[in-house]
Amino acid sequence: MTMGSAFVWGLAHIWVGRRLSGLLLLGIELILAAGVATAALTAGPALLALAVQPVWLWAFALATLLLATATVAVVIRSYLLVRPESLSAPARLLSAVAIGVLCVLVVAPMAYAARLAYISQTVVTSVFARSVTPIPVSDPWNGRERINILLIGADAAANRIGIRTDSMTVASVDTRTGDTVLFGLPRNLEDVPMPPGPARERFPDGFQGEPPYSPGLLNEVYQYAEDHPETVPRASKGHRGPTLLKKTVSGILGIEVTNYAMVDMWGFVEIIDAMGGVRVHIREPIVYGRQNEGLIEAGRRRLSGEEALWYGRSRTFSDDYVRMGRQKCLMNAVAKQADPVTVLRSFERLADAAVNAVSTDIPRELLPDLVELAGKVKDAEIRSLQFVPPLINTGYPDYDLIRREVTAALTRPPTRPSPSAPLVARPSGRPDKETKVTGGVAGARAGVSAVTLDAACG
Repeated sequence: MTMGSAFVWGLAHIWVGRRLSGLLLLGIELILAAGVATAALTAGPALLALAVQPVWLWAFALATLLLATATVAVVIRSYLLVRPESLSAPARLLSAVAIGVLCVLVVAPMAYAARLAYISQTVVTSVFARSVTPIPVSDPWNGRERINILLIGADAAANRIGIRTDSMTVASVDTRTGDTVLFGLPRNLEDVPMPPGPARERFPDGFQGEPPYSPGLLNEVYQYAEDHPETVPRASKGHRGPTLLKKTVSGILGIEVTNYAMVDMWGFVEIIDAMGGVRVHIREPIVYGRQNEGLIEAGRRRLSGEEALWYGRSRTFSDDYVRMGRQKCLMNAVAKQADPVTVLRSFERLADAAVNAVSTDIPRELLPDLVELAGKVKDAEIRSLQFVPPLINTGYPDYDLIRREVTAALTRPPTRPSPSAPLVARPSGRPDKETKVTGGVAGARAGVSAVTLDAACG
Protein backbone atom coordinates (compact mmCIF):
# COMPACT_ATOMS: atom_id res chain seq x y z
CA MET A 1 0.00 0.00 0.00
CA THR A 2 2.89 2.36 0.74
CA MET A 3 4.47 1.63 -2.65
CA GLY A 4 1.13 2.17 -4.36
CA SER A 5 0.73 5.49 -2.56
CA ALA A 6 4.04 6.67 -4.01
CA PHE A 7 2.40 6.63 -7.46
CA VAL A 8 -1.29 7.07 -6.55
CA TRP A 9 -1.45 9.65 -3.82
CA GLY A 10 -4.07 9.00 -1.14
CA LEU A 11 -4.35 5.24 -1.79
CA ALA A 12 -3.27 4.28 1.73
CA HIS A 13 -5.43 7.02 3.26
CA ILE A 14 -8.55 5.71 1.52
CA TRP A 15 -7.70 2.11 2.48
CA VAL A 16 -7.56 2.97 6.19
CA GLY A 17 -10.81 4.96 5.99
CA ARG A 18 -9.47 8.50 5.70
CA ARG A 19 -11.41 9.11 2.50
CA LEU A 20 -11.53 12.91 2.60
CA SER A 21 -7.78 13.39 2.91
CA GLY A 22 -7.16 10.50 0.49
CA LEU A 23 -9.45 11.96 -2.16
CA LEU A 24 -7.90 15.41 -1.67
CA LEU A 25 -4.39 14.00 -2.26
CA LEU A 26 -5.61 12.03 -5.27
CA GLY A 27 -7.29 15.13 -6.70
CA ILE A 28 -4.14 17.22 -6.33
CA GLU A 29 -2.08 14.57 -8.10
CA LEU A 30 -4.59 14.24 -10.95
CA ILE A 31 -4.62 18.02 -11.45
CA LEU A 32 -0.83 18.12 -11.58
CA ALA A 33 -0.68 15.14 -13.98
CA ALA A 34 -3.35 16.64 -16.24
CA GLY A 35 -1.49 19.95 -16.36
CA VAL A 36 1.81 18.30 -17.27
CA ALA A 37 0.17 16.09 -19.93
CA THR A 38 -1.69 19.03 -21.47
CA ALA A 39 1.47 21.12 -21.61
CA ALA A 40 3.48 18.28 -23.15
CA LEU A 41 0.86 17.57 -25.83
CA THR A 42 -0.19 21.08 -26.76
CA ALA A 43 2.60 23.47 -25.80
CA GLY A 44 5.74 21.80 -27.15
CA PRO A 45 7.36 24.88 -28.76
CA ALA A 46 6.36 27.07 -25.82
CA LEU A 47 7.96 24.62 -23.39
CA LEU A 48 11.18 24.63 -25.41
CA ALA A 49 11.13 28.43 -25.32
CA LEU A 50 10.77 28.36 -21.54
CA ALA A 51 13.72 25.95 -21.34
CA VAL A 52 16.13 28.72 -22.35
CA GLN A 53 14.86 31.35 -19.94
CA PRO A 54 16.74 31.42 -16.60
CA VAL A 55 13.75 32.58 -14.53
CA TRP A 56 11.56 29.72 -15.76
CA LEU A 57 14.41 27.24 -15.34
CA TRP A 58 14.80 28.29 -11.71
CA ALA A 59 11.01 28.02 -11.26
CA PHE A 60 11.00 24.54 -12.78
CA ALA A 61 13.87 23.40 -10.56
CA LEU A 62 12.12 24.74 -7.46
CA ALA A 63 8.76 23.20 -8.45
CA THR A 64 10.43 19.83 -9.08
CA LEU A 65 12.11 19.87 -5.68
CA LEU A 66 8.81 20.81 -4.00
CA LEU A 67 7.07 17.94 -5.80
CA ALA A 68 9.81 15.56 -4.64
CA THR A 69 9.40 16.77 -1.07
CA ALA A 70 5.62 16.35 -1.24
CA THR A 71 5.97 12.83 -2.63
CA VAL A 72 8.34 11.82 0.17
CA ALA A 73 5.90 13.24 2.72
CA VAL A 74 3.02 11.25 1.17
CA VAL A 75 5.07 8.03 1.17
CA ILE A 76 6.16 8.39 4.79
CA ARG A 77 2.66 9.33 6.01
CA SER A 78 1.14 6.44 4.07
CA TYR A 79 3.60 4.03 5.69
CA LEU A 80 2.78 5.31 9.17
CA LEU A 81 -0.94 4.85 8.48
CA VAL A 82 -0.76 1.25 7.23
CA ARG A 83 2.15 -0.11 9.29
CA PRO A 84 0.96 -2.95 11.58
CA GLU A 85 1.40 -2.16 15.25
CA SER A 86 2.49 -5.73 15.92
CA LEU A 87 5.75 -5.48 13.94
CA SER A 88 8.87 -6.49 15.84
CA ALA A 89 11.78 -4.10 16.18
CA PRO A 90 13.86 -5.79 13.44
CA ALA A 91 10.84 -5.81 11.14
CA ARG A 92 10.25 -2.12 11.82
CA LEU A 93 13.89 -1.37 11.01
CA LEU A 94 13.78 -3.44 7.81
CA SER A 95 10.54 -1.83 6.62
CA ALA A 96 11.88 1.66 7.41
CA VAL A 97 14.97 0.91 5.28
CA ALA A 98 12.69 -0.32 2.48
CA ILE A 99 10.64 2.87 2.65
CA GLY A 100 13.84 4.92 2.56
CA VAL A 101 14.95 3.11 -0.59
CA LEU A 102 11.50 3.66 -2.11
CA CYS A 103 11.73 7.39 -1.41
CA VAL A 104 15.15 7.55 -3.07
CA LEU A 105 13.86 5.73 -6.16
CA VAL A 106 10.85 8.04 -6.43
CA VAL A 107 12.81 11.24 -5.83
CA ALA A 108 15.85 10.45 -8.01
CA PRO A 109 14.20 11.29 -11.39
CA MET A 110 12.79 14.52 -9.97
CA ALA A 111 16.15 15.49 -8.52
CA TYR A 112 17.82 14.77 -11.86
CA ALA A 113 15.24 16.93 -13.66
CA ALA A 114 15.97 19.76 -11.21
CA ARG A 115 19.70 19.32 -11.85
CA LEU A 116 19.17 19.55 -15.62
CA ALA A 117 17.24 22.77 -15.11
CA TYR A 118 20.07 24.16 -12.97
CA ILE A 119 22.67 23.20 -15.59
CA SER A 120 20.54 24.74 -18.34
CA GLN A 121 20.31 28.09 -16.61
CA THR A 122 24.07 27.98 -15.99
CA VAL A 123 24.70 27.46 -19.71
CA VAL A 124 22.27 30.22 -20.69
CA THR A 125 23.72 32.76 -18.28
CA SER A 126 27.36 31.79 -18.99
CA VAL A 127 27.26 31.71 -22.79
CA PHE A 128 24.58 34.29 -23.62
CA ALA A 129 24.72 37.88 -22.39
CA ARG A 130 21.80 40.19 -21.78
CA SER A 131 20.67 42.39 -24.65
CA VAL A 132 21.81 45.99 -24.41
CA THR A 133 18.65 47.12 -26.20
CA PRO A 134 15.06 45.96 -25.61
CA ILE A 135 13.85 43.22 -27.98
CA PRO A 136 10.27 43.80 -29.17
CA VAL A 137 7.99 40.97 -28.08
CA SER A 138 5.75 41.35 -31.13
CA ASP A 139 8.64 41.25 -33.63
CA PRO A 140 11.96 39.97 -32.24
CA TRP A 141 13.52 40.13 -35.72
CA ASN A 142 12.89 43.88 -36.08
CA GLY A 143 11.14 43.46 -39.42
CA ARG A 144 13.94 41.34 -40.94
CA GLU A 145 12.82 38.59 -43.28
CA ARG A 146 16.14 36.83 -42.69
CA ILE A 147 18.55 36.67 -39.78
CA ASN A 148 22.23 36.28 -40.65
CA ILE A 149 24.56 34.66 -38.13
CA LEU A 150 28.31 34.29 -38.63
CA LEU A 151 29.45 30.81 -37.58
CA ILE A 152 33.17 30.68 -36.78
CA GLY A 153 35.46 27.73 -36.25
CA ALA A 154 38.42 29.06 -34.27
CA ASP A 155 41.82 27.42 -34.32
CA ALA A 156 43.84 28.48 -31.29
CA ALA A 157 46.78 26.08 -31.11
CA ALA A 158 49.42 26.02 -28.36
CA ASN A 159 52.16 26.81 -30.90
CA ARG A 160 50.31 29.81 -32.34
CA ILE A 161 49.75 33.30 -30.99
CA GLY A 162 46.12 34.40 -31.07
CA ILE A 163 43.13 32.94 -32.89
CA ARG A 164 42.77 32.07 -36.55
CA THR A 165 39.20 31.95 -37.85
CA ASP A 166 39.85 29.19 -40.37
CA SER A 167 36.18 28.30 -40.79
CA MET A 168 33.73 31.12 -41.56
CA THR A 169 30.15 30.51 -42.63
CA VAL A 170 27.18 32.86 -42.60
CA ALA A 171 23.88 31.09 -41.94
CA SER A 172 21.11 33.15 -43.52
CA VAL A 173 17.80 31.91 -42.10
CA ASP A 174 14.34 32.85 -43.31
CA THR A 175 12.54 33.92 -40.13
CA ARG A 176 9.19 32.69 -41.48
CA THR A 177 10.01 29.30 -43.01
CA GLY A 178 13.42 28.33 -41.62
CA ASP A 179 14.83 27.96 -45.14
CA THR A 180 18.60 28.33 -44.69
CA VAL A 181 21.47 29.21 -47.00
CA LEU A 182 25.04 28.73 -45.77
CA PHE A 183 27.53 31.14 -47.35
CA GLY A 184 31.04 29.73 -47.06
CA LEU A 185 33.94 32.17 -47.06
CA PRO A 186 37.47 30.85 -47.71
CA ARG A 187 40.01 31.69 -45.05
CA ASN A 188 42.46 32.88 -47.74
CA LEU A 189 40.40 35.69 -49.32
CA GLU A 190 42.74 38.59 -50.03
CA ASP A 191 42.32 42.38 -50.27
CA VAL A 192 39.17 42.15 -48.17
CA PRO A 193 37.29 45.49 -48.15
CA MET A 194 37.10 46.90 -44.64
CA PRO A 195 34.03 48.56 -43.11
CA PRO A 196 33.84 52.37 -42.94
CA GLY A 197 35.77 53.89 -40.07
CA PRO A 198 39.26 53.44 -38.64
CA ALA A 199 39.75 50.02 -40.25
CA ARG A 200 39.08 51.35 -43.77
CA GLU A 201 41.21 54.40 -43.11
CA ARG A 202 44.10 52.09 -42.28
CA PHE A 203 43.42 49.74 -45.21
CA PRO A 204 41.72 51.82 -47.94
CA ASP A 205 42.60 49.25 -50.62
CA GLY A 206 41.62 46.18 -48.62
CA PHE A 207 43.02 44.33 -45.64
CA GLN A 208 46.78 43.79 -45.87
CA GLY A 209 47.60 42.40 -42.42
CA GLU A 210 51.11 43.10 -41.14
CA PRO A 211 53.54 42.31 -43.94
CA PRO A 212 55.99 40.63 -44.02
CA TYR A 213 54.77 38.78 -40.93
CA SER A 214 51.32 37.91 -42.29
CA PRO A 215 49.88 37.61 -45.81
CA GLY A 216 46.74 39.66 -45.07
CA LEU A 217 44.05 36.98 -45.36
CA LEU A 218 40.46 37.05 -44.14
CA ASN A 219 41.22 34.65 -41.29
CA GLU A 220 43.57 37.25 -39.76
CA VAL A 221 40.99 40.03 -39.36
CA TYR A 222 39.68 38.75 -35.99
CA GLN A 223 43.06 38.67 -34.27
CA TYR A 224 44.21 41.90 -35.93
CA ALA A 225 41.29 43.74 -34.35
CA GLU A 226 42.07 42.25 -30.94
CA ASP A 227 45.71 43.34 -31.26
CA HIS A 228 44.87 46.83 -32.57
CA PRO A 229 42.11 48.38 -30.42
CA GLU A 230 42.20 51.59 -32.46
CA THR A 231 40.53 49.80 -35.40
CA VAL A 232 37.40 49.14 -33.29
CA PRO A 233 37.48 52.02 -30.79
CA ARG A 234 34.15 51.41 -29.05
CA ALA A 235 34.58 47.66 -28.49
CA SER A 236 36.15 46.06 -25.42
CA LYS A 237 38.80 43.35 -25.34
CA GLY A 238 37.40 40.04 -26.53
CA HIS A 239 34.69 41.83 -28.54
CA ARG A 240 36.89 43.74 -30.98
CA GLY A 241 37.61 40.68 -33.13
CA PRO A 242 33.99 39.55 -33.54
CA THR A 243 32.80 43.12 -34.13
CA LEU A 244 35.25 43.86 -36.95
CA LEU A 245 34.87 40.42 -38.52
CA LYS A 246 31.07 40.72 -38.56
CA LYS A 247 31.23 44.13 -40.23
CA THR A 248 33.85 42.92 -42.69
CA VAL A 249 31.82 39.85 -43.67
CA SER A 250 28.70 42.03 -43.96
CA GLY A 251 30.53 44.16 -46.52
CA ILE A 252 31.80 41.13 -48.44
CA LEU A 253 28.34 39.52 -48.75
CA GLY A 254 26.24 42.67 -48.96
CA ILE A 255 23.94 41.55 -46.13
CA GLU A 256 23.80 42.59 -42.49
CA VAL A 257 25.40 40.02 -40.22
CA THR A 258 23.65 40.60 -36.91
CA ASN A 259 25.29 38.04 -34.62
CA TYR A 260 28.10 35.52 -34.40
CA ALA A 261 28.73 32.21 -32.70
CA MET A 262 32.28 30.89 -32.37
CA VAL A 263 33.29 27.34 -31.47
CA ASP A 264 36.82 26.42 -30.51
CA MET A 265 37.85 23.48 -32.71
CA TRP A 266 38.93 21.28 -29.81
CA GLY A 267 35.76 22.16 -27.95
CA PHE A 268 33.94 20.97 -31.07
CA VAL A 269 35.52 17.54 -30.44
CA GLU A 270 33.90 17.46 -26.99
CA ILE A 271 30.50 18.42 -28.42
CA ILE A 272 30.56 15.63 -31.03
CA ASP A 273 31.73 13.08 -28.45
CA ALA A 274 28.94 14.17 -26.11
CA MET A 275 26.45 13.51 -28.92
CA GLY A 276 27.82 9.99 -29.25
CA GLY A 277 29.45 10.78 -32.59
CA VAL A 278 28.03 11.97 -35.88
CA ARG A 279 27.09 9.98 -38.98
CA VAL A 280 28.44 11.25 -42.32
CA HIS A 281 28.90 9.94 -45.84
CA ILE A 282 32.62 9.96 -46.69
CA ARG A 283 33.17 9.96 -50.44
CA GLU A 284 36.93 9.46 -50.42
CA PRO A 285 39.38 8.24 -47.73
CA ILE A 286 40.59 11.10 -45.54
CA VAL A 287 43.99 11.27 -43.86
CA TYR A 288 43.82 12.65 -40.34
CA GLY A 289 46.21 13.66 -37.57
CA ARG A 290 49.10 16.11 -37.51
CA GLN A 291 51.52 13.35 -38.49
CA ASN A 292 49.09 11.59 -40.87
CA GLU A 293 48.68 8.82 -38.32
CA GLY A 294 45.25 7.60 -39.42
CA LEU A 295 42.84 7.14 -42.28
CA ILE A 296 39.07 7.57 -42.30
CA GLU A 297 37.82 5.08 -44.86
CA ALA A 298 35.16 5.97 -47.43
CA GLY A 299 31.55 5.02 -46.77
CA ARG A 300 28.85 5.87 -44.28
CA ARG A 301 30.52 6.13 -40.91
CA ARG A 302 29.90 7.34 -37.38
CA LEU A 303 32.79 9.61 -36.50
CA SER A 304 34.12 10.36 -33.05
CA GLY A 305 34.80 13.95 -32.07
CA GLU A 306 38.45 13.86 -33.13
CA GLU A 307 37.64 12.07 -36.39
CA ALA A 308 34.90 14.62 -37.13
CA LEU A 309 37.38 17.44 -36.48
CA TRP A 310 39.84 16.03 -38.99
CA TYR A 311 37.03 15.25 -41.44
CA GLY A 312 36.33 18.98 -41.50
CA ARG A 313 39.95 20.06 -41.15
CA SER A 314 42.19 17.76 -43.18
CA ARG A 315 43.77 19.13 -46.36
CA THR A 316 46.07 16.18 -47.12
CA PHE A 317 45.63 15.25 -50.81
CA SER A 318 42.95 17.96 -51.08
CA ASP A 319 42.71 21.73 -50.46
CA ASP A 320 40.93 24.46 -48.51
CA TYR A 321 37.91 24.36 -50.78
CA VAL A 322 37.30 20.63 -50.52
CA ARG A 323 37.48 20.79 -46.74
CA MET A 324 35.07 23.75 -46.76
CA GLY A 325 32.59 21.45 -48.46
CA ARG A 326 33.12 18.78 -45.83
CA GLN A 327 32.59 21.38 -43.10
CA LYS A 328 29.16 22.22 -44.54
CA CYS A 329 28.29 18.52 -44.67
CA LEU A 330 29.34 18.22 -41.03
CA MET A 331 27.15 21.19 -40.03
CA ASN A 332 24.24 19.63 -41.88
CA ALA A 333 24.77 16.26 -40.20
CA VAL A 334 24.94 17.78 -36.71
CA ALA A 335 21.82 19.88 -37.34
CA LYS A 336 19.87 16.83 -38.48
CA GLN A 337 21.12 14.41 -35.81
CA ALA A 338 20.92 16.61 -32.69
CA ASP A 339 17.46 15.26 -31.82
CA PRO A 340 15.92 15.78 -28.36
CA VAL A 341 16.70 12.22 -27.23
CA THR A 342 20.38 12.61 -28.14
CA VAL A 343 20.61 16.00 -26.46
CA LEU A 344 18.87 14.81 -23.27
CA ARG A 345 20.98 11.65 -23.04
CA SER A 346 24.22 13.62 -23.15
CA PHE A 347 22.97 16.87 -21.70
CA GLU A 348 25.56 17.40 -18.98
CA ARG A 349 28.53 16.69 -21.29
CA LEU A 350 27.05 18.93 -23.99
CA ALA A 351 26.49 21.69 -21.46
CA ASP A 352 30.07 21.52 -20.19
CA ALA A 353 31.42 21.54 -23.75
CA ALA A 354 29.23 24.49 -24.69
CA VAL A 355 30.33 26.60 -21.72
CA ASN A 356 34.00 25.89 -22.43
CA ALA A 357 33.99 26.06 -26.22
CA VAL A 358 31.27 28.47 -27.40
CA SER A 359 31.24 32.26 -27.41
CA THR A 360 28.54 34.39 -28.97
CA ASP A 361 26.85 37.78 -28.89
CA ILE A 362 23.35 36.34 -29.36
CA PRO A 363 21.33 37.88 -26.50
CA ARG A 364 19.62 35.48 -24.12
CA GLU A 365 16.34 37.38 -24.57
CA LEU A 366 16.32 36.21 -28.21
CA LEU A 367 16.79 32.53 -27.34
CA PRO A 368 13.08 31.59 -27.09
CA ASP A 369 12.48 32.87 -30.62
CA LEU A 370 15.66 31.22 -31.89
CA VAL A 371 14.56 27.90 -30.40
CA GLU A 372 11.29 28.16 -32.29
CA LEU A 373 13.16 29.12 -35.47
CA ALA A 374 15.61 26.21 -35.00
CA GLY A 375 12.66 23.81 -35.11
CA LYS A 376 11.76 25.20 -38.53
CA VAL A 377 15.37 24.98 -39.73
CA LYS A 378 15.57 21.31 -38.72
CA ASP A 379 12.64 20.49 -41.01
CA ALA A 380 13.55 22.93 -43.78
CA GLU A 381 16.03 22.75 -46.62
CA ILE A 382 19.63 23.75 -45.92
CA ARG A 383 21.55 24.92 -48.98
CA SER A 384 25.17 25.90 -49.42
CA LEU A 385 26.92 28.49 -51.58
CA GLN A 386 30.71 28.60 -51.39
CA PHE A 387 32.85 31.39 -52.77
CA VAL A 388 35.66 29.24 -54.10
CA PRO A 389 37.26 28.64 -57.50
CA PRO A 390 36.15 28.60 -60.25
CA LEU A 391 33.50 31.09 -59.16
CA ILE A 392 35.89 33.24 -57.12
CA ASN A 393 39.65 33.66 -57.41
CA THR A 394 40.64 34.06 -53.76
CA GLY A 395 43.83 35.93 -54.70
CA TYR A 396 41.89 38.48 -56.79
CA PRO A 397 38.31 38.24 -55.51
CA ASP A 398 35.46 39.91 -57.39
CA TYR A 399 33.51 41.23 -54.42
CA ASP A 400 30.80 42.72 -56.60
CA LEU A 401 30.20 39.25 -58.03
CA ILE A 402 30.03 37.78 -54.53
CA ARG A 403 27.34 40.24 -53.52
CA ARG A 404 25.34 39.58 -56.70
CA GLU A 405 25.51 35.83 -56.11
CA VAL A 406 24.35 36.26 -52.51
CA THR A 407 21.36 38.29 -53.67
CA ALA A 408 20.56 35.69 -56.30
CA ALA A 409 20.82 32.80 -53.83
CA LEU A 410 18.43 34.50 -51.41
CA THR A 411 15.86 35.40 -54.05
CA ARG A 412 15.85 32.26 -56.23
CA PRO A 413 13.68 29.34 -55.15
CA PRO A 414 15.59 26.33 -53.76
CA THR A 415 16.68 23.71 -56.28
CA ARG A 416 16.49 20.03 -55.51
CA PRO A 417 19.20 18.14 -57.40
CA SER A 418 19.05 14.36 -57.43
CA PRO A 419 21.31 12.84 -54.76
CA SER A 420 22.66 10.41 -57.34
CA ALA A 421 23.49 13.05 -59.93
CA PRO A 422 27.00 14.56 -60.04
CA LEU A 423 27.22 18.11 -58.81
CA VAL A 424 27.96 20.52 -61.63
CA ALA A 425 29.17 24.11 -61.40
CA ARG A 426 28.52 26.63 -64.15
CA PRO A 427 30.83 29.61 -63.73
CA SER A 428 29.02 32.95 -63.99
CA GLY A 429 29.32 34.48 -67.42
CA ARG A 430 30.11 31.10 -69.01
CA PRO A 431 26.78 29.21 -69.07
CA ASP A 432 27.91 26.97 -71.92
CA LYS A 433 30.96 25.69 -70.07
CA GLU A 434 30.38 22.99 -67.44
CA THR A 435 32.88 21.93 -64.84
CA LYS A 436 32.43 18.81 -62.76
CA VAL A 437 32.88 19.44 -59.06
CA THR A 438 34.75 16.99 -56.86
CA GLY A 439 34.95 16.64 -53.11
CA GLY A 440 31.29 16.84 -52.14
CA VAL A 441 29.90 20.37 -52.00
CA ALA A 442 33.28 22.10 -52.29
CA GLY A 443 32.98 24.57 -55.09
CA ALA A 444 29.59 23.17 -56.04
CA ARG A 445 28.03 26.55 -56.58
CA ALA A 446 28.93 28.79 -59.45
CA GLY A 447 26.22 31.04 -60.74
CA VAL A 448 23.13 28.81 -60.79
CA SER A 449 21.81 28.15 -57.31
CA ALA A 450 22.99 27.03 -53.89
CA VAL A 451 23.26 23.26 -53.67
CA THR A 452 21.06 21.28 -51.31
CA LEU A 453 23.19 19.78 -48.58
CA ASP A 454 20.99 16.72 -48.10
CA ALA A 455 21.60 15.88 -51.76
CA ALA A 456 25.25 16.90 -51.92
CA CYS A 457 26.30 15.18 -48.69
CA GLY A 458 23.89 12.23 -48.57
